[in-house]
Amino acid sequence: MISVANLSLSYGEQKLFEDVHLKFTPGNCYGVIGANGAGKSTFLKILSGEIEANTGDVHIPSGIRVSVLKQDHYQYEDVEVLETVIMGNLRLNEIIKEKDALYSKEEFTDEDGMKAAELEAEFSELNGWEAESDASSLLQGLGITTDLHCKKMADLQGSEKVKVLLAQALFGKPGILILDEPTNHLDIKSVRWLEEFLIEFDGIVILVSHDRHFLNKICTHMADVDFGKIKLYAGNYDFWYESSQLAQQMMKDQNRKKEEKIKQLQDFIARFSANASKSKQATSRKKILEKITIDDIQPSTRRYPYVHFKPAREVGNDILIVEGLSKTIDGEKLLNNVSFTVHKGDKIAFVGSNELVNMTLLKILTGELEPDSGYYKWGVTITKSYFPKDNSSYFNNVDLHLVDWLRQFSDEKSEIYIRGFLGKMLFSGDEALKQLKVLSGGERVRCMLSKMMLSNANVLVLDQPTNHLDLESITALNNSLRDYPSNVLFTSHDHQFIQTIANRIIEITPTSMTDVRMTYDEYLETIIA
Repeated sequence: MISVANLSLSYGEQKLFEDVHLKFTPGNCYGVIGANGAGKSTFLKILSGEIEANTGDVHIPSGIRVSVLKQDHYQYEDVEVLETVIMGNLRLNEIIKEKDALYSKEEFTDEDGMKAAELEAEFSELNGWEAESDASSLLQGLGITTDLHCKKMADLQGSEKVKVLLAQALFGKPGILILDEPTNHLDIKSVRWLEEFLIEFDGIVILVSHDRHFLNKICTHMADVDFGKIKLYAGNYDFWYESSQLAQQMMKDQNRKKEEKIKQLQDFIARFSANASKSKQATSRKKILEKITIDDIQPSTRRYPYVHFKPAREVGNDILIVEGLSKTIDGEKLLNNVSFTVHKGDKIAFVGSNELVNMTLLKILTGELEPDSGYYKWGVTITKSYFPKDNSSYFNNVDLHLVDWLRQFSDEKSEIYIRGFLGKMLFSGDEALKQLKVLSGGERVRCMLSKMMLSNANVLVLDQPTNHLDLESITALNNSLRDYPSNVLFTSHDHQFIQTIANRIIEITPTSMTDVRMTYDEYLETIIA
């Protein structure tokens, strides 16, 4: 068990949380949620001992090993992959090195023999004889094939390094797992494997993730960082979200009734306080008024943008025809004779392990790239709006502020009109005058969504739109695209995003193409059975 008592942390005048009292128990998985900047990752660092709180204590029983997912992907460049995983159990790794040093000595003394015996006993207790096979199993579960296990970390690609560090965190049966965004850069098979691993894990799991499906699948509790506090709620993310929305609405309704009652009393007092025959009653009601207090409903730090795409005109019967598209980039054939037709009402998710394939296809369909062969044809009624994965070219003029930036894409130039769209995406007041050069990745994404809303397009093309967004923005975008009455072509790593929006799945590889009209979950069942 982890006990947290009287925990507080501030940076200067910024108070992240105070007087936090929590208990985390084995067999449970705790998802830490909260608005950007609320202190989620910081809280994990306090639990792991990486940083100290201003006040309070974190108590972990002695003998319980804490394992943390490392964030520095270049920390082990000169180390072999298998060894990097085994380094997840520091004591076991130390014993291996001490044993190797002893047995490599030219003169082996009796004292060395006694020391070696002690090390061998501890090595056995830590399952050292199974260490390499256990590490190998973890790596293979995450998609790192055996031919890579003896390579140096420097030889691996970025996504592969992430998987190795995750295997390192899981290695050696730790008592407590602390994971910050463990599903980043994982393919769907690796995510599913990780879900099953964590469901079966009998220790304590505490994690931060923006993947709602992942949180729903594995979490038994949510640790909500809000109002300068951290509170535990039983249930997964969806249960917490629906419950919190319902509770907030009930509070608002109750508050409204109190406000109506107070208004009624105030009107009565104003009308009758000067009337002698009614003065006693008015005095009585004034006392009632003084006793009624409107509950302060603390506005949540969570701010949900208003994302709403409205097509200016309905699409016709002809949406898009793609015939025989092929494209090779840097000697790699990404698209090979790709053909499909988009029909009215289609919301198509392009999935697969090679992001470059789908990115290249969307760039061709939006006119940013030319195919090597084949053609595509949009219907005459179609107006498109494109969300590229890399939006940097839209923000080159760093000295522009947001109002002037968005005005470039609008037929209506008035500042009030432009500010209306920025306000929907949480850029209100002075926020709308921010310069482009100070925008975060998430703010840039919200700007791009404002631009798309302005277009009133009847076909939306989006390449990884949830990257850099917080849970609140992802939820708002998800709901908007789900309810959008026209066509959507998109890519995403967010399971719930795909499942709730797409009614058609297309997966393209250099040698094949799968095109099915079904939900994402149904599709996964056909390929991972």
